Amino acid sequence: MVKMPNCCQSEISDGSANAKGDRKFFQATVSSILLTTLCLTTTYATNAQESPKTTKSTPRLISQSPTPPLPGVASSGNQISLNGRTLPGTWLQRPGKSGQVTTNISDGAFRQLIGVNFLNSSNSAKQPIQWFSSLTKPLVLATSLLGAYRYLDITNFAQTSGWQIQANGNTLVIATPKTQITNIVQSQEPPEASTPLQQSRILVDLDRPTPWQVVQGSAIAKPQTPSSDPDTPTPKSTVPPNRQWTITLDGIADPVLIERYTPQPPAAPTLLPNLLKQLLPTTPTELIPPAPEPLIQKVEVVKNQTIISLSVPFGLSPQVITVDNPNRLIINIRPDPLEERDITWTSGLRWRQHYVNLGTQRFPVVWLEVNPRKFGLTLKPMWASPDGLAGTAPLIQTAQRYLAVAGINGGYFNRNNKLPLGAIRRDSQWLSGPILNRGAIAWNDSGQFYFGRLTLEETLIAANDQRLPILFLNSGYVQSGIARYTTAWGSTYTPLTDNEIILVVQKDQITNQFPGGKVGVAAVPIPQDGYLLTLRANATTAVSQLPIGSTVSISSATTPTDFSRYPHIIGAGPLLVQNRQIVLDAKGEKFSNAFIAEKAIRSGICTTATGTLMITATHNRVGGYEPNLAEHAQLMQLMGCVDALNLDGGSSTSLYLGGQLLDRSPSTAARVHNGIGIFLKPRRK
Repeated sequence: MVKMPNCCQSEISDGSANAKGDRKFFQATVSSILLTTLCLTTTYATNAQESPKTTKSTPRLISQSPTPPLPGVASSGNQISLNGRTLPGTWLQRPGKSGQVTTNISDGAFRQLIGVNFLNSSNSAKQPIQWFSSLTKPLVLATSLLGAYRYLDITNFAQTSGWQIQANGNTLVIATPKTQITNIVQSQEPPEASTPLQQSRILVDLDRPTPWQVVQGSAIAKPQTPSSDPDTPTPKSTVPPNRQWTITLDGIADPVLIERYTPQPPAAPTLLPNLLKQLLPTTPTELIPPAPEPLIQKVEVVKNQTIISLSVPFGLSPQVITVDNPNRLIINIRPDPLEERDITWTSGLRWRQHYVNLGTQRFPVVWLEVNPRKFGLTLKPMWASPDGLAGTAPLIQTAQRYLAVAGINGGYFNRNNKLPLGAIRRDSQWLSGPILNRGAIAWNDSGQFYFGRLTLEETLIAANDQRLPILFLNSGYVQSGIARYTTAWGSTYTPLTDNEIILVVQKDQITNQFPGGKVGVAAVPIPQDGYLLTLRANATTAVSQLPIGSTVSISSATTPTDFSRYPHIIGAGPLLVQNRQIVLDAKGEKFSNAFIAEKAIRSGICTTATGTLMITATHNRVGGYEPNLAEHAQLMQLMGCVDALNLDGGSSTSLYLGGQLLDRSPSTAARVHNGIGIFLKPRRK
């Protein structure tokens, strides 16, 4: 059996570790209100239990004719210049009363670029916010939903704050008043009884309100202290490393503050006196333990911004709030930084985040509740590449390319060649087949869902009714046997193993056969009116039964058969909950022991007793590590899930809404292969 690594948190078929790259933030590529509308063109495959007679075209993202200007919109774009720095963010301007123009920014950009805190709201047309203001009397902004974004009318907010705003083509230029940072003070906060970790607070005093951003960085590698005995190996630290966080403010810090927090060169290690060694010969000479690492690592001014770099111990994270009188940023370093939230984002779509208690443990869960029966709300699989199945991208980029209003990462993939490792079916067409009888979710456009462990059984029927099993369809998971590749894979197929035999099938007839040669060398065109069959390892002996010119057909069925009734499927696993009962069987779904035991950030999808769909992201428990699979299943059950599926997780976990990630900093999210998008159909007049 030929094995290739699977990609998830660290989910590999052979148990090896996972590494994902490219965690940089990126710029949105499309906007629903810009010059071009992107749409999905799809055709429908034959029924899953029938033999396909012709090969259908693959769903592709293609550019259509330019859309006419939106009624009532004077100008729009997808870039924001904030005090000279150009950043991604959708916006539009409308004619207002008395000839004035109103300015509207997508809520994701407004929240992330300005540092505005969204408060709970049950009215999707109004969004209360808090920004250097009183929580008892929050400012309420009017909202409007256009395309894939929800826009906030910031006209009065900007005027009150003294902002200057001007549209310049695709870019909205914003200039905020110059701000001075007058003081930065750190203090220790006594730990609460339920959270014994030492907490800290940083107070940043300002002469006026100003935009700010908080970004989570990577783990900080600590230099290891060598042993004084050359024959004794240096022990590895059992304490998880600190994590870097940066707080960036549009303002200039007083030079005294910069000097106060300028890092000093490290002092040389001090050995205990030799006298101590003579008096206590059984005690080895050791280095005096270093002082605790300072929380504030550095304060610097770069391009009229003040950047505060923090080194935050494991189990703690910053929670940033703003107050007025005096204008102040309060940075609480806490084990439980999640701010509970319940916001009706639009009709049928609700953003929530709370702590869920599991015994004595508390887990932060961020989720979206979707009413799939609400008019205009639909779900569709989406994948990274517009040209085939090979490729990965940040979920934000994929969601914006598809014009999804919301979404979550989906199934597993091979991190090396960026190929899918599980079921993807859209509009009744298989893009990629399932593997290893793993858990999957299926649904239709009427808001009906089905959860189970999925197998696709394809059989090649040759002359004299010879029947040969096709093990995999458009899959990056490789074993001995026969696999099939259609145009959904891409325009060409490149051998995934050495010495494959490749058969070309066109209009149900084998038109060519030849050796594939070395892995990854020769690309073979996939016919538009057929498919390729690859015979690997022991299956190459079947080539004598499939001569050129012979007629072949394919029978196809799912197990359970219920899956074949649904046009959309995403496979991941393991299955967590079915019929309200925990049915976790990761071993049975062929997950590795390392993956089963691992604690990791988790993505999940489930349905409730009321028919509501929930897509969830669960991160580190308060003061500790992420949940394991068993805890994830229990959490989903506690949240009211009737049926629930574990999706790819770890650095892949990404919960998207309206241009933003809700659960993490975009810089910490890995590129993913596929996801589940939530779409709003435009209302007909």
